[in-house]
Amino acid sequence: MWNIKGALPRALAGVVVMMAGVGTAAAEDLEFSLHNESSFAVMEFYASPSDVAEWEDDILGLDVLPSGESANVTIADGREQCEYDLRFVFDDGDVVERGGVDLCETGSYTLTD
Repeated sequence: MWNIKGALPRALAGVVVMMAGVGTAAAEDLEFSLHNESSFAVMEFYASPSDVAEWEDDILGLDVLPSGESANVTIADGREQCEYDLRFVFDDGDVVERGGVDLCETGSYTLTD
């Protein structure tokens, strides 16, 4: 379960909230701030536990995270996981992947050029 608050439209948050009833969460939600200080908008954003072999769903869906904007992200998937692999697809077509990011420790992630 993903939830994004901040610069993104509330329509996405509404869809995410509707999904909140799926499954039971045994662990606390993982919350972090995502800051886009790159020169490009983020068109797609994926965060998958490092021990999962495939990318999970695009967190942004139809929304984007423009350059210079931030969003609060909540991962409420019931996992007791802190280490995630992150994948960003930018509006210029570039893809950036970062493995093993401890989101519990940092509490935020900042994209730069």
